[in-house]
Amino acid sequence: MSAAAEKPTVGFVGLGHMGAPMAANLVAAGYRVRGYDVVPEALAKARESGVETVASLAETASGAAIVITMLPSGAHVHDCYEGGQGLLAHCAPGTLLVDCSTIDVFDARELHLAVARAGHRALDAPVSGGVVGAEAGTLTFMVGGAASDLQEAEPLLLVMGARAVHCGDAGAGQAAKICNNMLLGISMIGVAEAFVLADRLGLSQQALFDVASTSSGQCWSLTTNCPVPGPVPTSPANRDYQAGFAVALMLKDLRLSQSAAQASGALTELGRHATEVYEQLAAGGAGHKDFSAVYPAISEASGRMAR
Repeated sequence: MSAAAEKPTVGFVGLGHMGAPMAANLVAAGYRVRGYDVVPEALAKARESGVETVASLAETASGAAIVITMLPSGAHVHDCYEGGQGLLAHCAPGTLLVDCSTIDVFDARELHLAVARAGHRALDAPVSGGVVGAEAGTLTFMVGGAASDLQEAEPLLLVMGARAVHCGDAGAGQAAKICNNMLLGISMIGVAEAFVLADRLGLSQQALFDVASTSSGQCWSLTTNCPVPGPVPTSPANRDYQAGFAVALMLKDLRLSQSAAQASGALTELGRHATEVYEQLAAGGAGHKDFSAVYPAISEASGRMAR
């Protein structure tokens, strides 16, 4: 039997900007992938990469040892899993369901319980790395659930990504994701404010980058996703802030962080402020732009204050 034949059949629900390249990478690695999406255009694009597209969740689950979901929200995941037409009603007993969506920690825990009640197994495995990482197969998976289930899923995760970190029990992957992205949102605002201040003080953007990128101000928001054009040629700032990670998605994750903070009693003042900043940015029509577009917004507001 060939190595390809030994690989499990994979069901994949959600073939959008992230899910489509993730599924395509599995196909390229020799997995048989049965994919479903409610958007016909997404199905057509997935077929081009070798995904066997199907017309229902029941067909997605049929014959699949592992089912992966990559959906916009917790409500979408609940709808996908539950009810007479949902995955849980049609998966074979003991199927492993891996949710790569970013959803509320408490929703994730509820889903783990629902999956267990239906006789299946679950992992919450949100990702970091954006569309670029999904296309390149360099995502980081933050995984919550049983270590034995991660061991089973890990060969697939390491096709779609470069690293899978076991963060703990049910919901721990989601907890890691929202904590990380709250920190990311805060750091991007800090980097943007530093560049605005440097500009007002007559310091060139390149000079600030050369100093901060090699000293204590160094962070991913500066060295990889620099919010000003020039210092990092591959950053979205050089493409009119065409999204790698959109403002709307950052805002979603920040809101999840604040919901979790409120529920758990954590004090996250900077997280709250970052949420407000990105709410204003989205309300101003920049929801589709990369989250580093906070820099021109702060720069413009600073110019208004100086007048």
